Amino acid sequence: MAITYPVSFPASIGLANLNIRARTVVGISASPFTGQQQVYKHQGQWWEAEVSLPPMKRADAEQVVAFLLKMNGQYGTFLLGDKSATAPRGVGTGTPLVNGGSQTGDELITDGWTTSTTGILKAGDWIQLGSGSSTRLYKVLDDVNSDGSGNATINIFPDLRSSPADDAAIAVSNTQGLWRLSSNETEYSIDQMSIYGITFACVEAL
Repeated sequence: MAITYPVSFPASIGLANLNIRARTVVGISASPFTGQQQVYKHQGQWWEAEVSLPPMKRADAEQVVAFLLKMNGQYGTFLLGDKSATAPRGVGTGTPLVNGGSQTGDELITDGWTTSTTGILKAGDWIQLGSGSSTRLYKVLDDVNSDGSGNATINIFPDLRSSPADDAAIAVSNTQGLWRLSSNETEYSIDQMSIYGITFACVEAL
């Protein structure tokens, strides 16, 4: 049976370390005479990550090896989230939805939250838009309160990848991003005690 992407990371495998990096493309030039700077923010923003798994015996490790080989280098895509932040720091209640189509930029206008709630989301919370190959992961940049109608505007990183549909669902728990491996090589180690060591790097799939 053909492999269908994206593939989910093995649910039973924990992460020993997850190093997440936010990349932004900003051009800057400075006058050699005055030091005055000109700064331009380009559209490029994305996530990168390095994943280290705990030492494992073969029964667990082979699940991960097979998962990595399914990626066929940088060809395939997979879903992975921050397993240390599966729930928001904020209240996060209600049925949050995108409020209005054609949205762009670094703000997301939403509704459907529990009304009149301080800290419905907190700075640093993750939100997810889309599913499958349209999955997108965003970081909340400021504390968010809902108004008396359950509306809230959220400052996010990165900018919206595409304009989400009106009333599209917003996930605040067990959020994931869409990734691909950073390299076409798949490598792992096995020591004399048959303990596997596995690390890999990945970049947001755009």
